[in-house]
Amino acid sequence: MNLNKAFLMGNVTADPQLRSTPSGQSVATFGLATNRFWTDKAGKRQQAAEFHNIVVWGRQAEIANQFLTKGSSVFIEGRIQTRTWQDKQGQQRRTTEIICERIQLGPRPAGASTSARPVDSTFTAQSGGAKETASGSAQPTKDLAPEEEIPVIDLDESEIKPEDLPF
Repeated sequence: MNLNKAFLMGNVTADPQLRSTPSGQSVATFGLATNRFWTDKAGKRQQAAEFHNIVVWGRQAEIANQFLTKGSSVFIEGRIQTRTWQDKQGQQRRTTEIICERIQLGPRPAGASTSARPVDSTFTAQSGGAKETASGSAQPTKDLAPEEEIPVIDLDESEIKPEDLPF
């Protein structure tokens, strides 16, 4: 049995670049930064950033292009793929990318608009808090609920008993 699955949650490093294939398929690419924290032997907290190339296809590429901007928080589910090609000088080049199969947009900062970029006439963002007007542009709806803070659950390790675990 084989498995190639990647789960990443991080911040977009630059606005997505949207292109189309000759057949008309949309493809968006962008960078994603993830951070790792650990404590070294001296007890000092350390941090390291890892940068990932993300490729998104189809309708999700259009959504990523519309709503993601530099600094946006996003959750990506996909697979790892390494490509090889020859550059103009004849050198063999390789790159490793995450091919996005599922994208989940993170919370927006307070006061941010519902649409980061102009919307084309093919998209109706009713579920995203915007309503398409007759001119084809999305306008924020006034009945949006205010953004809520996510509650933090703090459990002491002593509260979890082995006999309570279902496995």
